[in-house]
Order: sequence, then C-alpha cells, then structure tokens
Amino acid sequence: MALSDDRIAALGDELFTALRTRAVLAPLTEREPGIDIEDAYKISLRFLERRTAEGEKVVGKKIGVTSKPVQDMLGVHQPDFGFLTDRMWVKNSAVVGIAGSGLIQPRAEGEIAFVLKKDLKGPGVTGDQVLDATDYVLPCFEIVDSRIKDWKIRIQDTVADNASCGVFVVGDDRVKPHALDLAAMKMDITKNGEHVASGLGSAVQGHPATAVAWLANTLGRYGIPFLKGEIILSGSLAPLLPALPGDRFHMTLAGIGEASIGFEA
Repeated sequence: MALSDDRIAALGDELFTALRTRAVLAPLTEREPGIDIEDAYKISLRFLERRTAEGEKVVGKKIGVTSKPVQDMLGVHQPDFGFLTDRMWVKNSAVVGIAGSGLIQPRAEGEIAFVLKKDLKGPGVTGDQVLDATDYVLPCFEIVDSRIKDWKIRIQDTVADNASCGVFVVGDDRVKPHALDLAAMKMDITKNGEHVASGLGSAVQGHPATAVAWLANTLGRYGIPFLKGEIILSGSLAPLLPALPGDRFHMTLAGIGEASIGFEA
C-alpha cells in the first residue's frame, strides 16, 4: 500500500532536518516496509521542496549506482536518481569543510558530467540523442553522502535521500562529446598523492550516454525534463572512496581533463 501524503511529507521533512543538522536516520525501508520507488521519489521531491524554499536552485540531475563495483559495495542493484542544486556545486580544486557543507559520511566518486545545449524529455530518449543534445563533457567528482545511518540503504532509501548526493565539483576543461570515445575513456584517481582507483566510461551501463538516456527516460515518466544548460552526472566509473578531513582527491579523465577536491573538518 502506498504511503499517505502526510507520511511522505513527514519523511521528506526528516531528511531535510537530517541534512541541516548532520544527523543520520534509521533506514526508511526498515521503518516503512511497504515503501516503493514511487513513494521514495515523492519523498525526494518533498526533500527538494524544502531546499528550494530556502533559496536553492536546481542546476542539474544525477544518476547513481550505475556501475557493478558501486552496486556491489552498497548492495543496491539498480540505478538511483536525484537533483543537483547550486549550493551543492563547489569550485574545482576547492577545500571543502565537511561540517560546513553539511556532509556526514562522504565518499568520493569520479564521473563524466554532461552539460546540455538543448532540452531533452523522455520517454524514448536514446544515447545518440543525449550526445546530440550535449554541449560538452567535463570530469567530475561527486561527493556522495547519506542521511541513512552507516550507508545501510536499499534503492528506496537512496532515491528518497536525493540519490545520496552531497556536493560535486567539475573540471575546467570542456570537450565536445562527439570527439571522444566515452566508453573507452579511462579515469585515474589519486588520494593524497597515491593512485587509488581507475575506471572506464563503459562501467556505467556500457556507455555514459546510455546512463544519461536512462535517467532522462526515468525522470520523463514523472514529467521532469532535462533543460538546456543543466549538468547531468552519469555515474561513478569506480568504487566509492571514503573522504576524511585532510584528504585530497585528484582525477584525470583521459582526453577530457582533470578535477580535484580536498576536505577539512
């Protein structure tokens, strides 16, 4: 049975309060065994509504849990989806205060970001249409975070929690997607100067544009379009990397460029 509107609003409000107070919650799927994806998405919209009421503006969308290493790590075996706001966007090479950014249990993941030159709305969007609608691609670190205690999430938990999004940073280099073989694109990440992860663009559903098309079609079912100028994150190419104060991550995406982010308490 679907959750009531009042219960959906209450859970969205809990997630918002957890974000603002850096608190963690027991998994929603433990407290509401009947919760489904539709309920979770409605909760995420309530969570977003509370953020936009405080002046945050949506600047893009994200897909997560797309690669097998991340799915295996989290025990979630289908993609999630959420929204990016202007307050999540931090400058390339910035040092982020974990507490000041509202982060609780952050993890870094390296991705390919797409910036759109025209609108897209599913269903029926293909990977080729994504590439045609993309102005340029960028290297990206998404810092995922969870308001759910100890990352004990199922797909409903992470969708409700805005796809476990914390903050993100994109590199400064802009490259046209048709000039690249995005599936073969190699990513390398260092943490505090030591190489810690590598991955290929094919890690996300075989091709990053395929993952973005999936997101366009999934959100299209809810009447949510991709808009010109938005940033779309296509999913992690390698396992998530825990981030602590003092850590600094640097990513090189062959053929595209670099991005980096550091952390302090």
